[in-house]
Amino acid sequence: MIYLDYQATTQVAPEVADSMQPWISEKFANPHSPSRWGREAAAAIEFARGQVSQAISLDGGNLAFTGSATEAINWAIKGAIENAANGRNRIVTVATEHAAVLDTCEWLETRGYDIVRLPVGPDGLLSLDHLEAAFDETVALVAVMLVNNEIGVIQPIGEISALAHGVGALVLCDAVQGLGRVEIPAGPDLVAVSAHKIHGPKGIGALWMRRGAEPAPLIHGGGQEMQIRSGTLSPMLCVGFGAAAKLALEHRQADHSHVENLWNAVIAELGREWTVNGSSEQRYHGNLNIRSEGLDAARLISDLRDISFSLGSACASGSGRPSHVLRAIGLSDRDARSSIRLGFGRYTTEEELVSAIRRIDADARAQQGLAA
Repeated sequence: MIYLDYQATTQVAPEVADSMQPWISEKFANPHSPSRWGREAAAAIEFARGQVSQAISLDGGNLAFTGSATEAINWAIKGAIENAANGRNRIVTVATEHAAVLDTCEWLETRGYDIVRLPVGPDGLLSLDHLEAAFDETVALVAVMLVNNEIGVIQPIGEISALAHGVGALVLCDAVQGLGRVEIPAGPDLVAVSAHKIHGPKGIGALWMRRGAEPAPLIHGGGQEMQIRSGTLSPMLCVGFGAAAKLALEHRQADHSHVENLWNAVIAELGREWTVNGSSEQRYHGNLNIRSEGLDAARLISDLRDISFSLGSACASGSGRPSHVLRAIGLSDRDARSSIRLGFGRYTTEEELVSAIRRIDADARAQQGLAA
């Protein structure tokens, strides 16, 4: 199989699997136990916390482990709005955000909160003028992702944070697709990340919180994480996240160069029948979302079962609806259904990527009745 679905998940790095192994078998103690074995597990978790924090590379904050980035985002949004001062009941977000943000905001909207969903341009980027126009003294939180999970465009989080802070609002940055791939700019108060997007294990995320901006608890029952997040932590998962974060930091320059080479190789192979969705410049180049007129993308995936790629977000792939991100950049439902997402990275070879794109192109041409 040729794996080209890095935005959905990444394979666990061998070094990460090795680091987790002792914590699966002999080192099974509860890290919240006062026993010697419990203290050893707790120390391993604290070491991993430092590794993830170092990969995020922001100053003046603390990091809490969560069960997923979705939990971290829910906690950040609901906890921030609960802590907001009287009169601050507005959340400003973007139409292309992950469902973890949009669905949480929709839930809050049913409870009387004011939700502003800003549009993006055809390039997928947010207009700072539109952002400023949505600001007033009622804004409690601005939620914008760094790297879009479907089209890879990079939003100007630093500038967004400066504008939001100017009206006294907090900023949540979903950096799930950005951690280890691009620099996380200074500015956000809350940053959500995930292990399995950086060659770590599934089932663990984290929320970085600027000191003084910690959200109210979402989960109650023990307060194991700084008294604001409850639940027994898994040393195995925390250690794996830490090891993956360490590798991401060490490999970032090499990974960046490798991804740029892969991007250039695949762009050179694409014919004029293919169009890149979203900005090609202000983008993480390990995410290639493309369309070809009249293509049945779902059929393409079915035809090429030994190549793993997707139609868009894995979290919404079963809905049957066209991508909300592609519709937000102005694509028709037909064009959205003619789009595919290819994700590649550290373990992708140029040979397999070029081979895959040639087969994808040939199958698309055959499907559309075009000569190869």
